[in-house]
Amino acid sequence: MVQEVKNMALDTKLEAYAKCDVYPFHMPGHKRSPLAMPNPYMIDITEIDGFDNLHQAEGILKEAEARAAKLYGAERSYYLINGSTCGLLAAISAAVPVKGRLLMARNAHKAVYHAAYLRMSAVTYLNPCVTEFGIQGAVDPDEVKQKLREDPKIVAVVITSPTYEGIVSDIAAIAGIVHAYQIPLIVDEAHGAHFGFHRMFPETAVRLGADVVIQSMHKVLPSLTQTALLHLQSEYIDSKILEKFLGIYQTSSPSYVLMAGMEKCIRLLKEQGEMLFESYAGKLMDFYRKAERFSKIHLMNRSDFNSGELYDLDASKLVISVKHTTMTGNDLYQNLLRRHHLQLEMFSGFYALGMTSIMDREEGFHRLFSALEETERDAVLEEQDGQKSMELIRKLYAPKKKRAELYQAMELPIKRVSFQEAAGMVSGSMISLYPPGIPILLPGEIIEEDFLKNIRKCPEFQLNLQGIADIMNEKIDIAIL
Repeated sequence: MVQEVKNMALDTKLEAYAKCDVYPFHMPGHKRSPLAMPNPYMIDITEIDGFDNLHQAEGILKEAEARAAKLYGAERSYYLINGSTCGLLAAISAAVPVKGRLLMARNAHKAVYHAAYLRMSAVTYLNPCVTEFGIQGAVDPDEVKQKLREDPKIVAVVITSPTYEGIVSDIAAIAGIVHAYQIPLIVDEAHGAHFGFHRMFPETAVRLGADVVIQSMHKVLPSLTQTALLHLQSEYIDSKILEKFLGIYQTSSPSYVLMAGMEKCIRLLKEQGEMLFESYAGKLMDFYRKAERFSKIHLMNRSDFNSGELYDLDASKLVISVKHTTMTGNDLYQNLLRRHHLQLEMFSGFYALGMTSIMDREEGFHRLFSALEETERDAVLEEQDGQKSMELIRKLYAPKKKRAELYQAMELPIKRVSFQEAAGMVSGSMISLYPPGIPILLPGEIIEEDFLKNIRKCPEFQLNLQGIADIMNEKIDIAIL
């Protein structure tokens, strides 16, 4: 591992880290194995003659976007160099007029909440169940149908599929329901840019009827951080309006280095994708097969869910549970990093998550399996703490009562008070479990006594809260109505 050096500059620390033996089971999906790229300074240009303009693509960039659209089967695709965040902001802004009503999954990325705030949207939430495994499940098509039937003013629907942990919703069914009301379905498929390239992985929402699909190339493909795609195929969203908002939310100086990396990635998938995905799927299947011998730790798979909890599962996400042991997710995460030099993506109460891609090597899977074998030998069985952690997470994600719309509450003055004073008041901040960053309380929602009791327990289970003013001294922000 790279040695910590006080006051080491970022560039020199990154250079040192690149030479160490830490294996990356995290994004970006190139896994620090670069496609043949020249020195970035040599290709870092602006919109000079012959190189087009991303915000009015008519030449080489328009052709590049057309190749991406053909690869994914979309009518139109757009290069995003401000990540999926700008794609979500632009898509929702194009689909939802100011003060329009939005139906969105509660487990959405914060960019969706930011879009609702910027458009002053009234929001109705879809509430995915917390599965028996202990993570959030899929969006229920029946709940979509019910919410649309109850509120004819809803003008667009936004869901996340797959989730951070790989839970996939029934996009085709949901699209059919949404389109019956002649409104668009926007799918945050940020973690699914590899979907549709191999039978081991789910089909992409692009081919299942979604109107807009946003994918982060850098999360799961060999592409640089911040690179993403927006696919459009809709009679309900005007491409010119979408392009207007892309111009607002994307930088006016798009990086040609990033776009060159996207072009390399798309070409690689077109020319070698079949071979790369076949090899990748083989390595994954072998890893899952060998992991079946573990009895204390557990690698999440489809058998952990019933049909009502998910529609499909992304096998690229290695969700490693230690809920039947005395370990926490953080214990596992730190053990793999400190002892075995394996850097995972994240951890939560009772599990840790490793991200894989077509660029992963046999060496990485071998090192991870050997490390988990050692962890299995040393682990001590204990059911109680893992079950308590799961039950706490389930309570934290329970639906909340709303007294003000998100955009209204975010404009109100804030006061910091004790937990005791806060009971019955309105939240002034967005509080999330991070990772994965799903809100458990939003501005405008009522702070209930049970909620305060539950967040007091989070440090005990090493659950990281973001947005809470001061958990140790029991302080929280309320909105002054």
